[in-house]
Amino acid sequence: MLQPTFALLDTVRHIETAEGIELNLRVAGPIPRALAWSADSLIKYGVLWGLLIALAILGRGGFGLWLIALFLTEWLYPALFEVYAGGATPGKKVLGLKVVHADGTPVDWPAALIRNLLRAADFLPVFYGFGLIAMLCNRDFQRLGDLAAGTVVIYRDPPSIGPKLPAGLALPPPFPLSLAEQQLLIDFAERGATLNPERQAELAELLAGATRMHGIAGVERLRAHARWLIGDRA
Repeated sequence: MLQPTFALLDTVRHIETAEGIELNLRVAGPIPRALAWSADSLIKYGVLWGLLIALAILGRGGFGLWLIALFLTEWLYPALFEVYAGGATPGKKVLGLKVVHADGTPVDWPAALIRNLLRAADFLPVFYGFGLIAMLCNRDFQRLGDLAAGTVVIYRDPPSIGPKLPAGLALPPPFPLSLAEQQLLIDFAERGATLNPERQAELAELLAGATRMHGIAGVERLRAHARWLIGDRA
């Protein structure tokens, strides 16, 4: 199956956290980042154009206010969204991208300001020339601002949708369960669809002494208890 062109330009960055957890970050290449920048530019300058029209009635004073708005929008628009909106400006969000520290942690104010202030250097000599060269010279596609701030632009992982418990009878467990045991029972019921019937029955047999049922009947009884635990009384 053919993949989008921009996916072929990306790499996967493997990171191990201090807690020993391994993260796999899909680093975004020049094409999706350019598209996100274009979308953000349309939003920014569309708003600024409307503001200029609105402030025109104030004459030179209105134009002065507009210049202040232009300055603040140009330099703070990306940083504000990157810090307070999960690392993503509206353009990045549309393209499924976000900015994080090189270790995978959320971007903070110092990093967001550094990477955005250095866009002036990335833009040189024309139209992000230095920035593009820097991106193509390192495996994480970091422009000069990213290198100075220690940040990378990655793909946002889609929200995971866990398995759902099949609909059916709900019964309270005939025996007391600890929180850990309740969670294990719910996990078994939710993930049972990923196991073949024989394996489900084999696991349910471990509690046959409590359910007094065997085989598929034992599996269904455990599912009924799990539905009751999650509040499904239908």
